[in-house]
Amino acid sequence: MLAAVTVGGEMRRRLLLGGVVFLFAAAVLMYFSATEWFKSPGLGPLVIAIAGVGIAFAVTLLSAGLKNRKALQSALIAVGVGLVVYFVIQPLLDQATFLMIVLLAIAAVLVGMGIGYLMGGYDRGQSMRAAAITSFLVGFLILLDRFMQAWPEYFNNSRVRGRPIATIGASTPNIEGDFWTLSLDSFTHLILPTIALILISLAGYTRFTRASMLEIMNMDYIRTARAKGLSERTVVMRHAFRNALIPIATIVAFDIGALIGGAVITETVFSVRGMGFLFLDGIMHVDPNPVMGVFLCVAITAMGFNLIADLAYSALDPRVRVKA
Repeated sequence: MLAAVTVGGEMRRRLLLGGVVFLFAAAVLMYFSATEWFKSPGLGPLVIAIAGVGIAFAVTLLSAGLKNRKALQSALIAVGVGLVVYFVIQPLLDQATFLMIVLLAIAAVLVGMGIGYLMGGYDRGQSMRAAAITSFLVGFLILLDRFMQAWPEYFNNSRVRGRPIATIGASTPNIEGDFWTLSLDSFTHLILPTIALILISLAGYTRFTRASMLEIMNMDYIRTARAKGLSERTVVMRHAFRNALIPIATIVAFDIGALIGGAVITETVFSVRGMGFLFLDGIMHVDPNPVMGVFLCVAITAMGFNLIADLAYSALDPRVRVKA
């Protein structure tokens, strides 16, 4: 239904696409049910390869356009390198740590940029961007596959007892395991609080984005870009969408500060001891020190993200420049 609503064109085309997507999703779910995939999930190199090729085309389409063959080739080469790394890196991932994952993510981006630089093309920056983003996303798929491999061990853990989606707390008490098991435990405890916090702001962000896009699409420079013969993708992604993100960057900067200190209800419902819990505990026990600490952290966070938002303005809108 979502595909039928999203795609443009005649009603017949929408219904046909919606029906195809529905049948494909039903077939995938039936396959998962027959093979009990959810008990022992995993992507494997084949799925990663297929998804990687799709990511390469999508990233190139959005960042450079499919007419830029060098950018597309750079992204596809990044997928091939990722598949090779998938087999090489498996023994290393058995001893994974958080720092190792961060360093591997940085290395993936650097490798993608190197591939794009070596491929060149009339716009080397586009090739580097497409390959770097593709390399990062393929690395994310490899990481996701490793988490899936650890799922049966986490699901069958004696402390989890077959209920992996936790409703209270930040972690399962006294749970033991390797990096992947403990990380899965932390992620599953964050699912419900994260969804609750996201849904609060999702409607507002969607409304602001829509209003900003509708306003910008009627600007003179958008008509000029179309008059120059630029493709609709270039007009929307490079000229309109970047400028439409400026109001969103302002709102997000304020919301992050409020999110850190204002998630009192969410922390209380899900029994998560965070900044909001510390704030309430200080008020109830007439202890001003933690209350002042919470205000100080929220103020510093709000100032920091507002500075980041100001710097983001110059990256999103070329008319804005940061001056000394």
